[in-house]
Amino acid sequence: MRTGSEPATARSPLRMRLWLSLWGMLWTLFGLVAFSLTGRPGWAAACAVVLLLAILDLCVITYRMRQGPHYQPGRDIPPYEPDHGEGRPGPGPGADGRGKNGGWAGPSSGRP
Repeated sequence: MRTGSEPATARSPLRMRLWLSLWGMLWTLFGLVAFSLTGRPGWAAACAVVLLLAILDLCVITYRMRQGPHYQPGRDIPPYEPDHGEGRPGPGPGADGRGKNGGWAGPSSGRP
């Protein structure tokens, strides 16, 4: 829901996430190779897990970037008035069976 307080020059963080994901892939690949060569299988496994997460994130990022821009209202569209919940049809106070203080006001409650 648009409130009108969005910045006019807002940009998608996908390019930044793409570069951070690539940077993370490079470092975890380096760590995987280095720890494998030095005989530290635990650290190599940890680097492999982070590498897989970075690759998965990279796949999600490229998928969303290929979707293209989504519709965003232009400057000629006025901001929407936020919904304050006034004038809505719906259950009033006590319609759910609760009393004034939030307790159950049913016949088995023992209250008068």
